[in-house]
Amino acid sequence: MIVADTNLLIYLYLPGPFQPLALEALAKDDEWIAPYLWRSEFRNVLASFIRREIITVSQAQVLMAEALTFMQEREYHPLHDEVLQLVADSCCSSYDCEFVSLAQEMDIPLVSMDKQILKEFPQFAVSLQIFVT
Repeated sequence: MIVADTNLLIYLYLPGPFQPLALEALAKDDEWIAPYLWRSEFRNVLASFIRREIITVSQAQVLMAEALTFMQEREYHPLHDEVLQLVADSCCSSYDCEFVSLAQEMDIPLVSMDKQILKEFPQFAVSLQIFVT
């Protein structure tokens, strides 16, 4: 089981240079969890793709539905006090700390490509490239 950051989910559903790595991560461990926040972040990335005319609204709706189905019963509410403590102990956003908190609470790795998270939380965060090797 892993905590998947939102970018990992994006890589899984949108074609790009990191999609093969995301598929390898899924083959290695298909039990992905995330805080509910992933939904808003995922929609925000889809919105940027819509605005740049990379995908249509209809395509975004299909991708969102697929991701929601995949993440069904894999979403958690992180502990608020823990998130705030992680914020106080780092330079990461509270959004990022939700993912870190969930990894800490569940004692599983957070698979991320976020350099700040990887730098500040090496005890919980692992890069996608390292995870799949």
